[in-house]
Amino acid sequence: MSRPEHIAPPEIFYGDTEARKYTENSRIASIQAEMAYRALELLNLPPGPSYLLDIGCGSGLSGEILEEEGHIWVGMDISPAMLDVAQEREVEGDLFLQDAGQGIGYRPGVFDGAISISVLQWLCNADKQINRPKARLQRFFSTLYASLRKGARAIFQFYPENDDQIQLIIDVAHRSGFEGGLLIDYPNSKKAKKYYLCLFAGQQTGVRNEMPSALGQDGELHPDEAKSIAYENRKMQARRKKGRKSVKTKEWIQHKKQVARERGDKPVAKDSKYTGRKRKVRF
Repeated sequence: MSRPEHIAPPEIFYGDTEARKYTENSRIASIQAEMAYRALELLNLPPGPSYLLDIGCGSGLSGEILEEEGHIWVGMDISPAMLDVAQEREVEGDLFLQDAGQGIGYRPGVFDGAISISVLQWLCNADKQINRPKARLQRFFSTLYASLRKGARAIFQFYPENDDQIQLIIDVAHRSGFEGGLLIDYPNSKKAKKYYLCLFAGQQTGVRNEMPSALGQDGELHPDEAKSIAYENRKMQARRKKGRKSVKTKEWIQHKKQVARERGDKPVAKDSKYTGRKRKVRF
């Protein structure tokens, strides 16, 4: 299956039809909300409302989570169709049509944090002849660093194509002034595995920057996977209860032996008190 960024540039891929389909899909909305909550958790914000930037806000699915948690947010996206859907949904955040690869055009130190859900991998794709991934990443991270207050965090959930892409992103982010690195939730799961880039814009006085802990490192299952396994176990138990009883009773064995005797095509052992007897379990 082709990755979306290999099909068309984001402003074309997310046209009117795809933008509405993406927003109206309940499963996508649920996954987006889960990742937004996780990104918000990784931001580790102080109590009270914060001023946050949602990079690649789309139709405002992540922004609604920020709003529910009491924060003020600004959203930027390259897709006009996505922003049209966001306006129709009457989201509370201010919306801007902007290409992240051309930089973040906001005042220095204005944001208390930034999140981005499923966007960063698009900057690594040369979907136009003039687009150079490394240059776009440099422009993006350097201007983002300037727009964040000192010590603020930027959390990116993304879907890397390969290890080289991850290394490119981290290297460019570090050269732009950021500290931090990659965090992988549920690394042993095929479905629940998620990549988060956790970046620090400098360091607050007297506060040490520490990478947060990933989920599922000790073999812990994602809640959905745990529910799925429990459901499958219940189904298996139900099948065993409803399953037919063993037909190999003493009467069934005697009947089969009688049929074989009447055919006479092979020798048949005589019946005895041991016929059909269950064997004891050996320890």
